[in-house]
Formats: sequence, structure tokens, C-alpha cells
Amino acid sequence: MIDVFTLGEAMLRFSVPPGESLRGSGSFEVHVAGAEANVAVALGRLGRSVSWASLVADNQLGHRVLDHLTVAGVDVSGVRLVNDARLGTYFVDLQVPPRATAVVYDRAESAVCSMSPDHVDWETVGQARVVHLTGITPALSPSCMETSLAIAERAPGRVCFDVNYRSKLWGPQEAAESLGPFLEKADTVVCGISDAVLLFDTDPEPQRAMDQLSSRFGIETVVVTAGERGVHWLDGDASGHQSAFPVEIIDRLGAGDALVAGIIDGLLDGDLETGVERGAAMAAVALTTRGDAISLTRGELEALVGAQNGDVDR
Repeated sequence: MIDVFTLGEAMLRFSVPPGESLRGSGSFEVHVAGAEANVAVALGRLGRSVSWASLVADNQLGHRVLDHLTVAGVDVSGVRLVNDARLGTYFVDLQVPPRATAVVYDRAESAVCSMSPDHVDWETVGQARVVHLTGITPALSPSCMETSLAIAERAPGRVCFDVNYRSKLWGPQEAAESLGPFLEKADTVVCGISDAVLLFDTDPEPQRAMDQLSSRFGIETVVVTAGERGVHWLDGDASGHQSAFPVEIIDRLGAGDALVAGIIDGLLDGDLETGVERGAAMAAVALTTRGDAISLTRGELEALVGAQNGDVDR
């Protein structure tokens, strides 16, 4: 058995220093990123056994991705290397209020877009206690949709689905129609409140939105995130709210993935409430970390959850 199986696209992220712009900056910070890969790295750093699958360009950029995951303890034996393929990239214009951070994608026809069910190691899927999927991968291509849906249908373990709507990949109506079956098949669904309202026409109040998602799709475990307003969770007859950790934001990207990693960590321990608390702490770390992925050990996470402050550890 392994703890988690996940699959998706990994990309290289190029970001400019805050206060500069993509149009004028002469330098970039480079990080490996991708929602499912970020979750895999976070869980691997916590000591969980994680397998991440994908199709990756067989060149130095693709191997940089594999190195990034391997160093975190993630199993990449299910990754297929593709000759004469490209690795997706995206560019981040990091800004501070009142200007908004902007993202420009260059990921069309990347290697992962040709992924099919034949590329999946079904034995590994069958060994996973939790299978983690997002709404990003199904939007990349019809074959990615087919592959993701096949995994959701065939996974014998718990399926955790993060809606993670991306407006630059598809429109809200198409996304809602395509992602509905995933919500129906998932055991645990994570959804931002703005996505819940836009895609599934829920109430804008997180608690009511959570109840509506659970009732409409028959989901036992639902987590609705609301940014600075915290996280609402429902697990059978139990429910609760986790406040966001106070934080000085450096980089907004990757916080949702860190939250999901904490939730999955809690699910593996049979304790969603604790997982949501861990996820809130991990999201706070992501907001103060350059790049999308976080590097947090089990001991560091436990200390952070216990202290919930930024005092100096002497």
C-alpha cells in the first residue's frame, strides 16, 4: 500500500520580482509548479508515501521536474518521458495591492496533453489509500479528461477531488458540466467559495454552499475555502470552521495546494478536522514562500500548529 496517488501536469514557473513587470523585468525566478505536483511534494516532505504520474518532456527541463519531486521523496516511476515534447511554462507578474498578481500561461500541447488511460499504472492506483485529482487536468485535453475520469471511477481507495477551476482553460458552463461527475464519484471534495458560486450556483455563504454541494452531489466530506475568512468543513454529521492563520503574504500561488495536502494528511489519519487545521498552517507557509511548492517537515508542521505565531524559536 501507498498513502497517495496523484497525476497531473508539472510546469516551470517564471516570476519577476515584486514591483517589476513581465514587460520590463530583466530577470526571472524559476520554480517547478503544478497543482498535483505541489500536493505531492508537500506530502512527501511530511513523510507520506506518494506516487505522482504524468507525461514529461525527455529533456533537461523535464528532468528538472523529476529531480524536484524525487528530492521531496515522491515516487516518479509512473512518469512517462516523451521525446520531442515540450514542458509547459507559465509566467507570474507578482504585484502588491492595489495591483493584482497576473499569470500568463504557455502550456498548450505540452507532453501531458496526450496522456491516456494506457499510461496509468493501475496497480499503483489500486494500492493507494487516497487518490488525489483536480479540475485542472481534465481541462487540458479530451484524453486527460478521459484518464482522470477513469481513475475516479476505478480507484478503490478514497478519492479526494479539488475543483480548482481555471478560467484560462475553459468556461464556467463547460467546467460545471464536465466536473459534475467527478464530484459525484469523489469521497472528499475541496472547493473555493467563488468556484462553488460560479460553477454550481451555490449560496455565497460558505456554510450554506458546503451543505448544498453535499446534498446535490451526495458527498460525505466537503471542504469549502474562503481565503482570509478561513475554511468550512463537513464530514458526515460533523462540521466546523478553521480560521486562517495570520500571515504577511509574499507569494499567493500554491496556498490552495498546500491546504489540500494538509487535508489529505488528516484524512490519512482518519481526522478531517485536524487535517483542515494542518492545511491552514501549510497554506500560511505557502503564502510566505517563493514559488508554488512548500518544504515543511512533520516536526515543523507540528510546531507551527502548536504555536500559531511567528515568535523566534530560541
